[in-house]
Amino acid sequence: MKYRLSHLDALEAESIYIMREVAAEFERPVLLFSGGKDSICLLRLAEKAFRPAKFPFPLLHIDTGHNFPELLEFRDRRATELGERLIVRTVEDAIARGIARPTPGETSRNRLQTPTLLAAIEEFKFDCAIGGARRDEEKSRAKERIFSFRDTFGQWDPKNQRPEVWNLYNTRIHPGEHMRVFPLSNWTELDVWQYIDRENLEIPSIYFSHRRKVVRRDGQWLPVSDLITLKPNEEVCELDVRVRTIGDISCTGCIESRASSVKEIIAEIAAARVTERGSRADDKRSETSMEDRKREGYF
Repeated sequence: MKYRLSHLDALEAESIYIMREVAAEFERPVLLFSGGKDSICLLRLAEKAFRPAKFPFPLLHIDTGHNFPELLEFRDRRATELGERLIVRTVEDAIARGIARPTPGETSRNRLQTPTLLAAIEEFKFDCAIGGARRDEEKSRAKERIFSFRDTFGQWDPKNQRPEVWNLYNTRIHPGEHMRVFPLSNWTELDVWQYIDRENLEIPSIYFSHRRKVVRRDGQWLPVSDLITLKPNEEVCELDVRVRTIGDISCTGCIESRASSVKEIIAEIAAARVTERGSRADDKRSETSMEDRKREGYF
């Protein structure tokens, strides 16, 4: 009798192993949950790793205050359904306390999430933060380890990473240091959607095609909101769009789409010629924008 795992079974098994390794090795871990598709998969994996017990960590969302309303409704409802503790720390509060300092003229608050996140890690003495980043998302994430060490300032040094041989992870840290752990590192965007389809997971409605007012700027369709100030000659259009990756609403580009089901999204992604994060304006500030943010402590 032969026993072979499908590629999703193999990815799932590795991710569950990583989560249980976190639970065994760290005293105060936390799972970063934004309501996006990757963190939705993390919640499902945590259910498989630890149910019927409660998760051995709370959920944490660093709220920019510039969110898609559909995402916040989903985040709060999903945490309640699971019966798990959700901690929310906001950029707005971090600005008021002088922890985060906005740059004049900069609308996006993604950069301001970094000091807010580091303050939350210090406040709750978290020694490990589980995130949903994947290596196929962006080049700096491609070279980051599954267990990613952060120093006492929350900084990542890409030239001084710990070796990871097979499934052997070095989890040792000193007081004040912490680890970022990415159980989905070896997944692709397509794997995530196939897993959502297989597990019949609920996702926020903005991932599906919907009618929305958008404006064309720098080659992207940006959602019209109170945070967008129209420039001369910019015209508001109403199109059938959806999002592939979700961030601050002021920098998350929409794509024209008629995909109204997960299977249609899978077919659309399989034929896509543009990368997932090609629709994020915050990644286009420079060639190293993501790596620069990660060095400072970003997700």
